[in-house]
Amino acid sequence: MIEPGVQAPEFTLPDQDGQLVSLADFRGQTVVLAFYPADFSPVCTDQLSVYQEVRGEFEDRGVKLLGISVDGAFCHRAFRSHLNLDIPLLADFHPKGEVAKAYGVWSEQYGLSARALVMVNGDGVVEWSYRSPPLEVPGANLIFDALDQRTPA
Repeated sequence: MIEPGVQAPEFTLPDQDGQLVSLADFRGQTVVLAFYPADFSPVCTDQLSVYQEVRGEFEDRGVKLLGISVDGAFCHRAFRSHLNLDIPLLADFHPKGEVAKAYGVWSEQYGLSARALVMVNGDGVVEWSYRSPPLEVPGANLIFDALDQRTPA
């Protein structure tokens, strides 16, 4: 898994509406990349629902949250609609898992991303990363704790 202190790999992926989103679009902002295995799976549904509940608190702290899985944009759109999510969902669909591989969270065994969180600062450097044990929802408290541990600029 990618470690804090390294430059985050750049990427450009389509979101749920087919619009291209790049990590570079968020320079100057803190971004949390929430890698998850699959839309509509029970644990992923719980995970993204939890993040949606505290989305406003992330925004109040200047954090942009992006979900990333290997599902396609159309599946992401249906998943967002089903859960009433505002969180952008990015499709690491083709080449499958390319971004997950770059961040060290790809599972070759399952052909999916592991469940992981990566915080990237405004300069594009990884500040914090966390890989969840299988079937465990990485709670929003992990992200808030990581934000609280930041060294003031």
